[in-house]
Amino acid sequence: MQSNLFDQQNLEVQSQQRFGLQNPQMLRVSLGQDVLSVKGAMVAYQGQVTFNHEGAGSVGKLLKKVMTSEDVPLMRVTGQGEVFFASEAGFVFLVELTGDGISVNGRNLLAFDASIGWDIKRVQGAGMMSGGLFNMVLNGQGTVAMHAVGQPVVLDCSQQPTYVDVQSAVAWSANLVPQVVSSMNMRSMLRGGSGEAFQYAFHGPGFVVVQPSEWTPASAQGNQQQGGLLGNLMS
Repeated sequence: MQSNLFDQQNLEVQSQQRFGLQNPQMLRVSLGQDVLSVKGAMVAYQGQVTFNHEGAGSVGKLLKKVMTSEDVPLMRVTGQGEVFFASEAGFVFLVELTGDGISVNGRNLLAFDASIGWDIKRVQGAGMMSGGLFNMVLNGQGTVAMHAVGQPVVLDCSQQPTYVDVQSAVAWSANLVPQVVSSMNMRSMLRGGSGEAFQYAFHGPGFVVVQPSEWTPASAQGNQQQGGLLGNLMS
């Protein structure tokens, strides 16, 4: 059998790295220690691997999931072998945490070392009209894998105020405390709005990662799904 499908660039990457890129849009993880991943991100695996639902881990996190309707369902991946993760054919990026932290949009998260601590944080100023706006904050030692829809840009927020569409923000420095602001005035609202109503406002030492695409707001997705409260209670 002959085909350019079998070119070297498409064959499995052999590497000793725990977290590595199979290609720019696919993550390859060699198991040993457990990994936490977003449910639905696994696309293939080899070896003896088990996938189990990862609960909130504490009453505090469970209450946050219920009260915020934030739903980043996680699964714990254990065993021996290799697991491949991808989502939306997004470009995969690895971040090594060395005792510091990063805040990630749950829809851009792929997987991370199970030893890393995580929590749900509400963005200041995020009300019902902006869709809630809650992100995952990851802290500790280990690797975090996330993906961006398209090639992202990393903006320095230390020199001047930086504003990012809330559906395009992938991640930012955990020390930054963004505010949600609106560029839409009453006249704009009466005329149907500009389509760019809410932004994160960043200013301080740190960075924000921006993707060249906008997610569909979670509130719009929620209209197509039922049982959100029950689902969160079970998560």
